[in-house]
Amino acid sequence: MEFKDYYATLGVEPDADAKTIKTAYRKLAKKYHPDVSSEPDAEERFKEVAEAYEALKDATRRAEYDELRRYAQSGGQRGGGFEPPPGWQPGGDGSAHFSGDFSDFFNSIFGGGAEFRGDPFGGRAQSQGFHQQSRDFAYKGQDIEVEMPLFLEDTVKACKKPVRYRTPEIQNGQIVYTEKSLNVDIPAGMTDGQRIRLKGQGAPGQGGGPAGDLYIHIRLVPHPLFDVEGHNLIVTVPIAPWEAALGAKVIVPTLDGKVSMSLKPGSQSGQRLRIKGKGLTGKLGQGDLFAVIKVVMPEQNNAEMDKLWQQMATQANFNPRAEWEA
Repeated sequence: MEFKDYYATLGVEPDADAKTIKTAYRKLAKKYHPDVSSEPDAEERFKEVAEAYEALKDATRRAEYDELRRYAQSGGQRGGGFEPPPGWQPGGDGSAHFSGDFSDFFNSIFGGGAEFRGDPFGGRAQSQGFHQQSRDFAYKGQDIEVEMPLFLEDTVKACKKPVRYRTPEIQNGQIVYTEKSLNVDIPAGMTDGQRIRLKGQGAPGQGGGPAGDLYIHIRLVPHPLFDVEGHNLIVTVPIAPWEAALGAKVIVPTLDGKVSMSLKPGSQSGQRLRIKGKGLTGKLGQGDLFAVIKVVMPEQNNAEMDKLWQQMATQANFNPRAEWEA
């Protein structure tokens, strides 16, 4: 697999700040989100930009990625004790390659997925007496841990999701890996970092021992519109100055459709309005959606609009910084 340039995926420069990266992500995510996009490869493109944002939004992960990016651009010729993640090797064309979708590349860098480093059997496979021991001792199989990206929309109700992973097994004294795939039942209300245990779906045991377990770690994919606070959702609602001044009814998106929200006259930028029961599902009930008001000016004015703004400024006789002058 070719190296993925996450900066190019988001269309930002490598020295872009966190705000620029977030803005770029949200713009692309709105374009490719499967619920709103009509493009045939929308879901795959959405996963790509979400993966890029996951890597770059966190300072620690971004630093690790930047180190690997320099390694890849140098054709795998890095000194100073740099050790690339398993599966990476120099390429003959002056680049570096990963010998291994949404999770393979990402997990090769950040340690998720079913990637094994070293001997998952604790050295027992290298013992000359292993075959004899396996008849005398039973060993539980290796537990497997994988990450599963989950859209916020997938948390509203129970669903099934496919998962692919590898299990290690001893054959003729050597460790070999077997590809497995399952359709996993995902309960409603899963949150970021929660895990699901599937008993006996890990690596096979040795000497008649039980199989290990499969642990699925849920990773919520960043949404283009909603931020998450516990089981509550936050959405920024842009409104025009006259809507803030006069009041209005505005349509607000939720995870399961759109709702109408009333703005009172004199609404202020930064106000949070609560829409009950439109958050994420939780053990204690449904969370809420908080709409944060953001007053947005028109991008262009003409002479008549400038005249009206001037009339308003004269008639309002309002100084929003009066307390600074007291």
